[in-house]
Amino acid sequence: MKDGLHPRLREVMRNEGLDELTEPQRAALPSLLRGDSCLVIAPTGMGKTEAALIPLFQRMLDGGTAEGIRLLYVTPLRALNRDMLRRTLSWGEQLGIDIAVRHGDTTRKERRRQSLHPPDMLITTPETLQILFTGSRLRKSLEDVRYVVVDEVHELASSERGAQLAVALERVAAIAGPVQRVGLSATVGSPDEVAAFLSGGHPVEIIETTGGKDMDVQVLLPEATAADRRRAAEMGVDPHMAAVLRVIQRMLDEHVSVLLFVNTRDRAELLAAHLHEAGASIEVHHGSLSKDTRIAAEDAFKNGDVRALICTSSLELGIDVGHTDFVIQFNSPRQVTRLVQRVGRSEHRAGATARGAIVATTTEDYAEARVIATRTMQGRLEPTRIRRSPLAVLANQIISIAMEYRNIESREMYELVHGATPFHDLEWHTFEGVLRQLHGQRILWYDGDTVN
Repeated sequence: MKDGLHPRLREVMRNEGLDELTEPQRAALPSLLRGDSCLVIAPTGMGKTEAALIPLFQRMLDGGTAEGIRLLYVTPLRALNRDMLRRTLSWGEQLGIDIAVRHGDTTRKERRRQSLHPPDMLITTPETLQILFTGSRLRKSLEDVRYVVVDEVHELASSERGAQLAVALERVAAIAGPVQRVGLSATVGSPDEVAAFLSGGHPVEIIETTGGKDMDVQVLLPEATAADRRRAAEMGVDPHMAAVLRVIQRMLDEHVSVLLFVNTRDRAELLAAHLHEAGASIEVHHGSLSKDTRIAAEDAFKNGDVRALICTSSLELGIDVGHTDFVIQFNSPRQVTRLVQRVGRSEHRAGATARGAIVATTTEDYAEARVIATRTMQGRLEPTRIRRSPLAVLANQIISIAMEYRNIESREMYELVHGATPFHDLEWHTFEGVLRQLHGQRILWYDGDTVN
C-alpha cells in the first residue's frame, strides 16, 4: 500500500474505528517506519498514541518474534499506564503482540509471569523501569528492546524524574544497542530542548502539527451578593467563597460533563464537600485516593453517572474519562502549559474549540490568571528547561548501576551517566566526588578505579 502499512494492520485499524490517519499520524509515519527517533507534538485528541504505535507495531510485525521485551512504553503516571493498557490490548490481541503493564500496583503473580514470559510491549513508569535493571531475568529481557516511547514527555523533561529516565534510556541502550526513541506531547514550550532530552545526543526529528486546538478561556472573579452573605452564614464560609461556589455551581448546571481542576488535594476535598452539600453531581479524583476509588470515579464520569469530577493533576494528562465539554480551573494554574493541558481535556476531538474558565479568589490571583489565559489563547508556552546534573539523581543512579553490574569501572559508569542529556555537563571530579561520598557512607565500594 502507498503508506507502507500491512493489510493486516490496516484491518485492525478499521476494527478500532481508525479508517483514515490523522494529520500527526500521516506526518510521523514515514520517519518512524524508517526507524528514525522522533518527537511528535500535536494537539490533544489528534491520535498521538496511534501516531507512534501504528508504525512501531508494523516494524514489530516485520521484525518477527523475540524472547524479550521489544517495545517499552513509558508514562508519568500509573493511571496513564492502566489507561494505555486498556486502549492497546485489543490491538495486541488482533496483531499477536503481547502487551502488559508493570508498575507499583502490579501483583506479585503478574510480575513473576512477566519475568518468566516477558511481553512484547511493556507499559511502565520511570520508577518501575529502574527495577528492570536489577533482576537477572528482567534485565536479560531488555536485550531485545528496539523501541521506546515516552508519553507526555513534557511532564518529565524538566524534572528530576526526567533526569532519572534519561539515564535509564542510556542504560537500556547499553544492554540492547541502538534504540528508536519516540516522545509524545501536546504542550512543548521548547521543542529543541525536549528533543535533546529524549535523544541522549542522537538525532531526533521534531514533527509538530501546526494549528493547535483553539481555546476559549474566561477568567472570573465572583463578587458576593446579599444572597451569598446569607448563604455564607449557613455554610460556615466567608461571603466571597459562597460567591465562588455559586458561580461554580452555575457552570456545572450549564454543562453536561465538567472537569474541575484544583491545585491541591486538600482543596479538592473541601470544594467537593461544599458542592455535595449543595446537591452537585460530583466525585473527587486525586493521587491520595486508592486505585479502586479513582477508577470508580473515572467510570462514573465516563458513564454519565456523575456530571463532574474535581481533580488535581491526576487527570491533567491523557487518561480517557470520556467526553468533557467544559473545564473549570479553581485559582490560577500558575503556568500556561498547565492550563493548556487542562483546558485541552475539553472537546477532546480534532477541530473542536476547547472551552474553560478560571475562577479566581483574589485580585492578585485574578490578575495572574488573566495573563495566563491570554497567553494560553495565543499559544505562548513557557520554555522547557532540562534539569542539569541533579546530584540526588546522580547518587541514585550510581547506586542502581552498581547493583546492576555488581562490578564496573568508574570511567565506564561515568560515560554511561554522561551520555544522558541532563548529565552532558557533568564533570568527572563532581561524579567522583559523589562516588567517594557514597563509599564513605559504606553504601558501595570504590577503590579509585572500580565500583562494586
